[in-house]
Amino acid sequence: MKKITLFIVFLTLTSLSLRAQKSINWITLEEAILLQKKNPKKIIMDMYTVWCGPCKLLDKNTFKNKGVINYINENYYAVKFNAEGNDVLTFKGKTYQNPSYNSKKAKRKLRNSGHQLSRSFGVRAYPTFVFLDEKANLIAPIPGYKTPKQLEIYLKVFKGEDYKKIRSKEDFTKYANSIELEFEK
Repeated sequence: MKKITLFIVFLTLTSLSLRAQKSINWITLEEAILLQKKNPKKIIMDMYTVWCGPCKLLDKNTFKNKGVINYINENYYAVKFNAEGNDVLTFKGKTYQNPSYNSKKAKRKLRNSGHQLSRSFGVRAYPTFVFLDEKANLIAPIPGYKTPKQLEIYLKVFKGEDYKKIRSKEDFTKYANSIELEFEK
């Protein structure tokens, strides 16, 4: 009987450890929009560039945090988008590209021109998080590097409808102080 109990405990622990996700499930914007039709969720976009130091720190630190990984994978569709890249995509019936893209510069990891999509979302700095609602409408661009705890506040405020009640910096501070932060450093 003890062997059976130990075996069941082993299986339970093994299955729990397999559920722990090791990375964010990054997909394209087109894939996220298709998935929204079947299972509506908001979209979080990481607008980055290849030369951006804080973008690399975000990948190294914040996007490796278990709490961030699990929360984003459970509650959002995650899109990583090179804001100076040369992808051509159609979004809401309009084609976006980077007509001034210079591949020689990009290969040397130098700054390139901004992509039309990033400009349409109001992205002016890197990294910037772009949050879209369940119908892929822009909610807000949030510029700058964020620690896991800082990002957690934005992930929670935009997950539901709480962001609609925030009208000032004081409202945001009050909201941030009212939620329980769970992510580790």
